[in-house]
Amino acid sequence: MMKTGKTADPAFATTLANGFAVLECFRAGEPVLSNKDLVARTGLSKATISRLTYTLSLKGLLSYDPSLRRYRLGSRILSLGYPLLAGIPIRQQARPIMRRLAIATGGTVSLGVRHDTRMVYIETNRSHELVSFRPDLGASLPILATAMGRAWLCGASSAARSATLDALRAEQAGSQDPDGIIRDALDQYERLGYCVSEGAWFADVHAVAVPLHIEINGGPVVLNCGVTVNHLAGKPIADAVGAALLRAAADIKRLEAAA
Repeated sequence: MMKTGKTADPAFATTLANGFAVLECFRAGEPVLSNKDLVARTGLSKATISRLTYTLSLKGLLSYDPSLRRYRLGSRILSLGYPLLAGIPIRQQARPIMRRLAIATGGTVSLGVRHDTRMVYIETNRSHELVSFRPDLGASLPILATAMGRAWLCGASSAARSATLDALRAEQAGSQDPDGIIRDALDQYERLGYCVSEGAWFADVHAVAVPLHIEINGGPVVLNCGVTVNHLAGKPIADAVGAALLRAAADIKRLEAAA
């Protein structure tokens, strides 16, 4: 069950928070949900879910499929996100560099930013069309299990890192060791200049990532390159991609400084 908007803060708009909780129930593999599904995922009552889905549908944020008697996200969701993406010029500036890196490594190259305890893709470029590995704009990945998330922790300010680690500790509830993971990531970052994740999120994908000196939402934008194990052919991801990743990051930094 996901967390809904229950708080003792009198200034907090609980109904609005519950609406967002409904929207956050939809996932890439489960794009269509019933009211019953939403009740189970949010913990809200049937009556509350019915009011929320009705209102969200009227506002274009949900779309009702009468043949399935289920909801899917509405197209207005995309228009809400457009001003955010359009306001991040590094996406456009970095595209040629990302494309060159993707072709050179045979991997997928992405930019990401942090949202709560996850990383969100804001740009991506891939050299392949593998159905099993297609991260795209808006894809959300966990911080601790990904090179992108670990690089964000290494590049964030001490205050932002501490606050995020506190949230991760509360969320993990003993299933992982955030402190141990960040210690290893910081050691990697100090030695290599980037972070590595070998199959920690997708078993058949290894990745390297580096924080850029461009800040969004209180932390760095991160450049990530993921390569399938088959394409690496037994070569460590750091040896195969690390130097090229650092060159791409330096090229992006020069572009951003000149803009």
